Amino acid sequence: MNQARSQVLISLIFGDKLNSPFLEFGLEGGINLSDISNLESSGMNAGFNLGFYFDIRSKKNPAWMINTGVIVKSPMGARHIPVYSLDDANLDNTFEGGTVNREIRYFNVPILIKYQFKNRIYVKTGPQFGLLASAFDEFTNEINKNDVTYKKKIRDQIRVIDAGIALGTGYHMNVGNGLNITIQYYYGLVPVMKGDGPNVYNRSLYLTAGIPIGKGKAAQRRAEKDAEMNKVILPEDEK
Repeated sequence: MNQARSQVLISLIFGDKLNSPFLEFGLEGGINLSDISNLESSGMNAGFNLGFYFDIRSKKNPAWMINTGVIVKSPMGARHIPVYSLDDANLDNTFEGGTVNREIRYFNVPILIKYQFKNRIYVKTGPQFGLLASAFDEFTNEINKNDVTYKKKIRDQIRVIDAGIALGTGYHMNVGNGLNITIQYYYGLVPVMKGDGPNVYNRSLYLTAGIPIGKGKAAQRRAEKDAEMNKVILPEDEK
């Protein structure tokens, strides 16, 4: 949460300095529904994602751009996986017949090729890389009508680097400085878990809204600078 707040604050302070005619900077956030392939589970793991993005436009053809940034908050995982032994008789008895939700948190960096059509619809695709932040299994059960939970940290069982392919489409709205609405799918290609077990992979569907930060202020500053440059300075005897 503190990381997300810091990101918002930095974006508000420096957003106008990062925007230019060929570079759009902004905040992006929304919901993501994730699962882990080849893992016995039921239901998607719902989470909230937040990050910042850069659209770096080609000077030769601005319809083409590089879409990148960092998704600072991006939980993945799976819901309702089978309960396994915690190597503790009391805990095993407590959670027998319960369920386990797995959550894995990454710092994700997409590096995508993006093309925007004249109707403001865009498509994008490319690699996405993830750096592991934390991971845990949350055991839950109901005992005497009371919910009982236990979190087990599993970071040492998860590979530090995740990587895969992202594919998305969206619409650049003609509202304000341009709101981006995107739906994007991530297909992991690197096994999630360490060890010799069956390979399982991250899968995640993102629905996000991207808001340019400081774009209007940056455009106003450029206009004022151009006006200042174009001023005609009259000689003293003509004033």
